[in-house]
Amino acid sequence: MVRLAWVSAREALGRDEDEALALPALRDAGVDVDVVVWDDPAVRWDSYDRAVLRSAWDYPQRLGRFLEWLDRVAAVTDLRNPAPMVRWSLDKHYLADLDRAGVPITPTAFVEPGDEPVFPAGRFVVKPAIGAGSRDAAWYDPADRPVALAHVRRLHEAGASVLVQPMLKSVAEDGEWPLVFLAGRYSHAASKRVALPRAGLVEDLFAEETNVPYQAEPEQIAVAQRAVDLVTERFGVPLYARVDLVRDDDGKACVLEVELVEPSLFLPQAPPEAAARLAAALRDG
Repeated sequence: MVRLAWVSAREALGRDEDEALALPALRDAGVDVDVVVWDDPAVRWDSYDRAVLRSAWDYPQRLGRFLEWLDRVAAVTDLRNPAPMVRWSLDKHYLADLDRAGVPITPTAFVEPGDEPVFPAGRFVVKPAIGAGSRDAAWYDPADRPVALAHVRRLHEAGASVLVQPMLKSVAEDGEWPLVFLAGRYSHAASKRVALPRAGLVEDLFAEETNVPYQAEPEQIAVAQRAVDLVTERFGVPLYARVDLVRDDDGKACVLEVELVEPSLFLPQAPPEAAARLAAALRDG
């Protein structure tokens, strides 16, 4: 492979913290890489050996066009992750697939358009089944239920399925742990705290985060690997994957999300060799 398209979104240009480490590593590995906007009509996708989804963070707001683009680009170059894997990952109904396969997940109720939500007793989170950057997601206290119901109905009116999840105690205390896998193998992890609004909405492309390095525990790696293994069984080895974990109220690791579309890979929080591992995976995978 010689030429690689690093696929971004217009609003995301210059905001992907992975780029400062990944792009030089790719060039050091002999890859000619361009940062390109996914919906730019001037891009000749067939001139690239591979197109890698990296920061197309506006896709939920333009889903139909994005899905058309996926198929069009996959027909002329090597799209990674591949379109079937991306389609599965962009809809969080995949959590039900993980649950059926015995992978521990955050307790999740799926509320389809036309259904009425049943909210947990304590604090809880409402989010769309298809979303990125915590946009259209918020947490609520029991006293906020009328506002939460209005949130669900607004998403339903837009044709969206909705997830309702309890806000686990560990999230307030410890945040989340994103575990990054490259070519199907565990690479590194981080500790992440997301500024999810209470009874409000994220106005930017993504919610504000505080991220620091983290050494994943063996139990966490094992749980995340089970999720990646399920993906591999269904679609082949993901070139990159990020599994976001939290702890349930019994202290056990469980999956919050599996990010295979355009996940941040937390290279600034990773060991120095992680950028070279990513470059090798993108070149050779």
